[in-house]
Amino acid sequence: MSKKALYLLGIAITIILGTFLYVNFCCNCTMKTPAVDTEKVPVAVAQDAIFVPFILNGSGIDYHTNDNIKFLKNSFAVVLPVSDSVSIGVENLKTFLIANPKQKVTITGYATSDEKNTTTYENLGLARANDIKKFFVSKGLSASQFETKGTIIDKWKTSSDTLLGPAEYTFEVLEAAPAVTDEWVILKDKINGDPLILHFSTNKSSNNLSDAEKQKVADLVKYMEHVKEAVILAVGHSDNVGNRDSNVALGQKRAEFSKNYLSKKGIDGSRITTESKGPDEPIGENTTPEGKADNRRTVITIK
Repeated sequence: MSKKALYLLGIAITIILGTFLYVNFCCNCTMKTPAVDTEKVPVAVAQDAIFVPFILNGSGIDYHTNDNIKFLKNSFAVVLPVSDSVSIGVENLKTFLIANPKQKVTITGYATSDEKNTTTYENLGLARANDIKKFFVSKGLSASQFETKGTIIDKWKTSSDTLLGPAEYTFEVLEAAPAVTDEWVILKDKINGDPLILHFSTNKSSNNLSDAEKQKVADLVKYMEHVKEAVILAVGHSDNVGNRDSNVALGQKRAEFSKNYLSKKGIDGSRITTESKGPDEPIGENTTPEGKADNRRTVITIK
C-alpha cells in the first residue's frame, strides 16, 4: 500500500475513534441530570401514637408507662392480662403502700356518655374504678388504702372498641385521728371505769352530791357535748326490803330521778335511757344497814 493510502487510512481511523470517544464520554460531561420531582416522591409520615399513660405519682412514688389498663366499650371489667409494664407499676405501688400504711389512693374511673351502664353501680366509671381496686387487691394490695369515684365524660381515647386507661390515681396521706378523739375515748373509759353512782335513802332520792360525784357529772356533760351520738344509761337498783315488784318500780323511779337530774345539768333527756334491776343485782349484803344502803343506787354509764 502506498504512503498516501496509509496516510488517508490513519486520518479516517482517527476521526472514527475521536467521534466514538466524544459520544461516549465527553457528551455525558455536558449533559445535565434532570431534576427529580420531589413533590411526586411518596414520603412516609409518622402518625401520632395512640396511648394514655399509666401514671402513679405521689409523694414517694413516680411511675409512668405508655401502656395502661384497658376496658372494652360498655364493659366494667379490666381487660386481662395487663401488660408487663403495668404489672411492674402495680408491684411498685404495692411496695410503696406497704411501706406507707397511712397513704390512701383514690381511683377515679371514667366512662363516656354514650356507654351503657349495666352494673349495679350508679355509673360505669365507678364500676370500672371498683374493678381496678379489685384487681389491685388480687395482687396483694390492701383494700383499706383505696377509695373509688366515678365520672362520666364526653369522650376518651380509644383503639377500635377498647378504652385506653380510663382512670386516674390520686395520692394523699390518711390524716391521723385527731388528738381530741383520743381524749374522748379516754374520758369514756374514765366514766365507765368509775361510774357515777347516786345513792338513795329508803324510798327516797336525793341530789346532795359529794365533790367527787359532782366532778363525774361534769365529765358526763362534757362528753355528751362533744360526742353527739353517745347515749347515757341509768340503771336503778334497790335493796330487798319489800316485794320484788315494788322494788323494781322503785329502782325505775331512781333511774328516772337520775335522768331528770342530768337533764337539768344540760344533757338532752332523749339521750338518756333508763331501766331498773330492782333487788336483783346487789353489791352489798342485804343483811346489814350498810349493805342495804349500797344497794339503793343508780349506776350511770355511757352506752
